Amino acid sequence: MAYDFVPYSMHQHYDEYTPEDFEIWKILFNRQIAKLPDIASKEYLEGIKKVNFSAERIPDYEETNKLLRSYTGWQIHVVPGLIANRPFFELMQAKNFCASTWLRSFQQLDYLEEPDMFHDIFGHVPLLSNQSVCHFLEELARIALRFVESEDAVEIISRIYWFTVEFGLIKEDGQLKIYGAGILSSSGESTYCLLDPTPQRVPFNVTEIFDTPYIKEHYQDKYFIIDSYRQLFDSIPEIELALEKRMKDNKKYSFQTYDTELGKNYANV
Repeated sequence: MAYDFVPYSMHQHYDEYTPEDFEIWKILFNRQIAKLPDIASKEYLEGIKKVNFSAERIPDYEETNKLLRSYTGWQIHVVPGLIANRPFFELMQAKNFCASTWLRSFQQLDYLEEPDMFHDIFGHVPLLSNQSVCHFLEELARIALRFVESEDAVEIISRIYWFTVEFGLIKEDGQLKIYGAGILSSSGESTYCLLDPTPQRVPFNVTEIFDTPYIKEHYQDKYFIIDSYRQLFDSIPEIELALEKRMKDNKKYSFQTYDTELGKNYANV
């Protein structure tokens, strides 16, 4: 089934990137890629190769999408900044990853208030070549759409997303590695999350994540560790049942499913 996401669709105008943009991408890419071979998940590092990312060239989304579709059926979907919950999750369930096209300035190399394309593309896209991660995102979006009218439920889903694909750690060959995009794209946090004694590093636990607020203003004080990407996908039934229970206990809310209504109704941006 095809869905009409025109109200939330834009295009990457590749010819509008400036020499400064290419230089910024090169600086950011080289800075991270020098560190990541020792600290990033092997699946992420393989993903970098699969999508042909390099320091010399800002990714062309059309080229990247051809590769992603061949691996998992996913694609990058350019959106006009932050969009409402319903279209965001509808796009995700339909295998579209929402991303921006703008790149930070030289003055923002080390601090950024909202995600730019380096975070969205360098951080997230390589793992969109991994089937388990993609299935996890599709199912998480499906659950979110069941409860999308509840701010409390969306907050809980956001915490799952935050502590996994944004700021998650994975144990590989007995060592902690990074797979969360928010860490992979951050020069400072990619070191802090593994080496600093301050934050807690705990096993992935759905109930604990439900009850853990996330932090946007500074580095996280808690990171959750998965044993494999399959563990993410296998956690979906637990996430759904636990969320159902919480929403049923909250008698003010009656949930429903939107599986057959995907893409029909939109909230305002």
